[in-house]
Amino acid sequence: MTVVTSSSEPIDVRRRAGWLPQNQDDLESWLDGHRQRVDARGEQRVLDPVLIEFQELIDTDPIVRMHLNEMIAQVPKAKQYRKRHLDSVAELLRLINEVLTMAPEFGDQNVTLPLGAILDWTMGTSAGFAAYRDTRINDVIRNILAVWSRFLCSSDSLYVLNDSPSGWKCEAAQRAVGIEQFQYDPQDEYWGFASWNDFFTRRFKDGARPVHSADDDDVIVSACESTPYAIATDVRLQDSFWIKSQPYSLRDMLANNDACEQFVGGTVYQAFLSATNYHRWHSPVAGTIVGAFIQPGTYYSEAESEGADAVDPVDSQGYLAHVATRAIILIEADNPVIGLVGFVAIGMSEVSSCLIGPDITDGHHISKGEELGYFQFGGSTHCLILRPGAVADFHLSAIPQPQDPTAPLVEVRSRLAVAAPRL
Repeated sequence: MTVVTSSSEPIDVRRRAGWLPQNQDDLESWLDGHRQRVDARGEQRVLDPVLIEFQELIDTDPIVRMHLNEMIAQVPKAKQYRKRHLDSVAELLRLINEVLTMAPEFGDQNVTLPLGAILDWTMGTSAGFAAYRDTRINDVIRNILAVWSRFLCSSDSLYVLNDSPSGWKCEAAQRAVGIEQFQYDPQDEYWGFASWNDFFTRRFKDGARPVHSADDDDVIVSACESTPYAIATDVRLQDSFWIKSQPYSLRDMLANNDACEQFVGGTVYQAFLSATNYHRWHSPVAGTIVGAFIQPGTYYSEAESEGADAVDPVDSQGYLAHVATRAIILIEADNPVIGLVGFVAIGMSEVSSCLIGPDITDGHHISKGEELGYFQFGGSTHCLILRPGAVADFHLSAIPQPQDPTAPLVEVRSRLAVAAPRL
C-alpha cells in the first residue's frame, strides 16, 4: 500500500481541527478550572444514574477496576503534561458528571470535546489502551454519551449561544464559523436554533455550496467540508491497521461486508472535519444506494504502535477508521468506470453519533451532492473508498498537506477527483 502525504511526521488532528486547544498549557488550564468547579460543589451534586451504573461496574468487575485504576496511575508516554490532573476513579466520575450539563464553548483556549479532554491523560497509557477496547467499558461510555446527547439536544444547552468572548455569537466566533453562509435567524436570541446540536448541525443557505459539474458523472465531489489527511493506493483486503504506519484494511473498515473484495487494490481518501465547520455528508457521485448501516465500535481507543511505544492520537486517524463507531454507505455509481463507491463516516471521541438520512436505503437513487447524513456533537473524520482503476487523478486541493496549519479546506460538493476515461 502506498500512502500519499507531504510529510511522515504525525499531526495532532484534534488540536489542529479545533476540538482541543492547540497549546498544551491552555488544555491544562481548562482541566484545572474544571477540577476547581467540581471541587467547589463538594458533595452537593449527586452522580447521574449512568455514572452510578459505571461505579457499580467498577466495584463488581475486577478487570474493569484494574484498568480504570491503572490508567489513572500510569503516566502517558506521548503526552507532555506538566502535572497530574486526575488522582482517582471517584474524581474521574465527578469530572464526567459535571460535563453532562455543559455545552461546548467557543475560543482558542476552550475545549470542544470536554470528555475527551478529561480522558486525554488516560488515553495515552498502557492500561488506557486496554480499557478503551473493552466492550464492557465501551457499553457504559455509550450510555454516558447518550445522557450528554440528551442535554445537547435540549433547549438548556442554548446558553452558549451568546455574544460573550466564549459564546458562539461573538464576532470572532461568527467569523470562524462563517455564519453568514448558513441558515439562521439573526433577529432571534438563539439565531432560531432549538439546541446546541441544532446549531452544530446547521445547514448551508441554498447556493452556498453548489455541486461541481452536477451533470458530469466523470467528476467525483467532496462528501464533507474537510481537510485532507491521507490518500492511500493499492489497499489490501486485510492488513495490520494497528501498527504505526496504519495501513488501511478493507475488511475491517467495511465490517466484513461482501463488497470489500471489489475495492482490493483500490484507493482510500481520508479527511477530517473542523470544530467550526459543516458536519453533514453528501454523496460524492450520482448512483444507487446498495448498502447503508451503522457499525458500532470504540469511542476513545487510540492506536498503539509495535512494541512499548505508544502512538499519540495525533497519528490515530487511520486506526479509527477500523475500530470507531461509523456509518458505512455503499453507492453503485451511474458511471460504470467508477462503479461501487464506499463512504465511511467515522465518529471520533464524543462523536459516536453518526446519523444516516431516512431516505438512504437500498435501491434509492441519489443525485451527486445530495445529503447522506450527518455527525452530531463533536469531532469526526471520513473515508472515501474507490475501486482500482476508477480514478484518473485527484484535484490539487485534495492532496494532503499535514504540516501546513493553513492548508485550505476542501469544500463539500467541490471537485475532488476525476474518473478514469471510459473505454
